[in-house]
Amino acid sequence: MKLYDSLTRQLRDFTPGNPPRVTVYGCGPTVYDLAHIGNFRTFVAYDLLHRHLRWRGFEVDFVVNLTDVDDKTIQGAAAAGLPLGEYTEPFVEAFLEDAATLGFLPFASHPRATAYIPEMVRLVEGLERGGHAYRGGDGSIYYGVASFSGYGRLSGKGGIESEGRSRIDAEALGKRDPRDFALWKLAGPDDEAVGAAWESPWGRGRPGWHLECSAMARSLVGETVDIHMGGEDLLFPHHENEIAQSEAATGRPLAHLWVHVRHLKVDAQKMSKSEGNFHTVRELVEEGYDPAAIRWALLGAHYRSELNFTSAGLDEATAALQRLLDFRRRVEELAVAEGAEGELADRSAELLGDFGRAMDDDLNVPRALAALWALVREGNTRLDREPTIGPGDRTALLAALAEMDGVLGVVELAAAARENAGAGKGRIQRLVEERDRARAARDFALADRIRGELAAEGIRLDDTPSGTRWRRVRVTAGHGPPRDGSKPVE
Repeated sequence: MKLYDSLTRQLRDFTPGNPPRVTVYGCGPTVYDLAHIGNFRTFVAYDLLHRHLRWRGFEVDFVVNLTDVDDKTIQGAAAAGLPLGEYTEPFVEAFLEDAATLGFLPFASHPRATAYIPEMVRLVEGLERGGHAYRGGDGSIYYGVASFSGYGRLSGKGGIESEGRSRIDAEALGKRDPRDFALWKLAGPDDEAVGAAWESPWGRGRPGWHLECSAMARSLVGETVDIHMGGEDLLFPHHENEIAQSEAATGRPLAHLWVHVRHLKVDAQKMSKSEGNFHTVRELVEEGYDPAAIRWALLGAHYRSELNFTSAGLDEATAALQRLLDFRRRVEELAVAEGAEGELADRSAELLGDFGRAMDDDLNVPRALAALWALVREGNTRLDREPTIGPGDRTALLAALAEMDGVLGVVELAAAARENAGAGKGRIQRLVEERDRARAARDFALADRIRGELAAEGIRLDDTPSGTRWRRVRVTAGHGPPRDGSKPVE
């Protein structure tokens, strides 16, 4: 198995330090708002690697942190007038729910930064003793980048004029070098107001963002992690600073391999709220999209390629998933005939091997999908030719499809969504019939309440001479009933 290492900028053989155990640390969301689909492009890549490592027989210890104390969470809590934990908890729950919606395997743990303050303090104390940390003019503790000779190896941004490191700001803060970054920040009024201040040898304060991941990774997976993952936006300064502080403290590499996921664009544009193309998983689901289609659209391109996320792509993903479900059902329902064995068993094994080799080659999903579609195409061609199938061929086809899906995580997710949708349609029809009875009894309050309940779920009712008809429409999540002219979803 090979993975592209951002540190050495080359494909490298993956060899865990203590097989069959594999340790992976992935930078998770900052829980000041709902995670958006750009975040989930990265997190789906996490789950893909997690599934593939497990499929290859490794025991995976995969940690994805939750940043619940930083400038954004504190500002949000202060603006809302809430304690920090009370403000961040709904976003933590939403992230875990969205991850489950997209079919993620459970990660080993989701540590919250606020639970590792003592470990962070000890890490800063060690850096201070080693001459890597100092008190700035503002009372905060800073990491002295010049004390670490390897700074900039990961990102190439190690120079004195590195982007975003203003000399003027450095002088105002009393930093020795514009590149130096905060390890421990002196508490301010907002920090104290929301409960984001802790005692330390340097006075009441809170950790710097970069420090948090170093402390959590070291505490949970050891001084050197096999694979460290994140979005490409974290390469600098976050991961560069993680390396500097962790390796200065331990004298050991922070990670054997660094894996970074490229950005996602929406309709060929950068996603932003100002552009109106900012989407969350739950919004897309409430607009009528299948979670499996969202997952398919997010993993369809190679993780190191920029991904363009579009509604047309979601529609194509929905069609592709239906094709896979139809194929599986066809194989399951076809009549079995003893002695009708053909070439499908051997061919299924060959294509499963192609799939595995593609995934071993830096998680090459496009090549892996080519093997999956070859299985479907060749299976359908054989079944078109013969009305029956041998038991061995059927077992091999279904097993190959199941193993591929065990890595991709889409077919079972799509099947579950369709099963739930069927149950949901029955409930909607019962509510429509209850409303009809209420109207007939002139109980218009009940009828209006049922219409409102369905409208809140994106269900529009049309009263026609031949009866009440309903349809699902796509609406922006959480913004009331559908508007006229909304695109219908069957």
